[in-house]
Amino acid sequence: MSRALQRLAIMIVVALCGGYASASEKLRFAVGPFQPTAGDTRKAYEPFFKHLAEKLGRQYELVVTTDWAGIAIALANKQADIAWMGPWGYVLANNEGGAQAIATVKYNGKPTYHSIIVARHGTKFEKWPDDAKGLRMSFADAGSTSGWLIPTHWFKTQGIDPKSYFRYRDGASHAAQVLSVVNEQTDLATDFDRNLNSIIERGAIKPGDVKIVWQSEPLPNDPIVVRDGLDPALTKKVQEIVLAITEEQALTVMPKNYTGWVMATHADYKLIEEAGVSVGRLRPKAVAR
Repeated sequence: MSRALQRLAIMIVVALCGGYASASEKLRFAVGPFQPTAGDTRKAYEPFFKHLAEKLGRQYELVVTTDWAGIAIALANKQADIAWMGPWGYVLANNEGGAQAIATVKYNGKPTYHSIIVARHGTKFEKWPDDAKGLRMSFADAGSTSGWLIPTHWFKTQGIDPKSYFRYRDGASHAAQVLSVVNEQTDLATDFDRNLNSIIERGAIKPGDVKIVWQSEPLPNDPIVVRDGLDPALTKKVQEIVLAITEEQALTVMPKNYTGWVMATHADYKLIEEAGVSVGRLRPKAVAR
């Protein structure tokens, strides 16, 4: 056998062995801070990742991040393979490391939700947001779609810089946002309708404790995201598995009120990406990715 053929044979063996080795490695899953604590998030979301790993016939490890930007970094650095993340965190991950959305989750049958701003019940605004100027405003952390990006973008369309218009603070978790209003630690807070409904459902607050004073247009729900360079065959299989989850199955393998998935691509998150450009967090060329 010639040296050239020997080298080719070695390359083929290495490639085959490499593929076999990767199939035996643990899949690295990640999920963002959807619940009040990391333990709460793990308890709510691990059944889904366990279901996915079992269907794939793979071992897995699950990392629960404490902020939304953390998953984007993990995907870009190939420290995570597959993640359940917020829409803005996904767009950052796509921009920074080429991650791709393959499915969007349904919540009570819908693949969309809304960003909201809440105030204590009884707070009166004859004209919004004019009458709110100078009040205490709490935004969530800068990796949040509904808690930071979308309200920041909306205020910009109104010619308002929230940092100077309000007594502004940011960085809070969604779990703390509504409670900070109820406990009179702030006058206004950003959140998302799914979270508010969940807090009321758990009995943490009463339905009349707060009111919504602003609501965004419909936004795409959380995506399942794969890192750049993940095996296309594995990506396709993951997509098939999540799309096959029925509403009945969702009752046992997904967090409460999540009812399945719809197919998605990066184009489904264009609205989020454009908002990121608008607030200066993404360069315009990122839209064409």
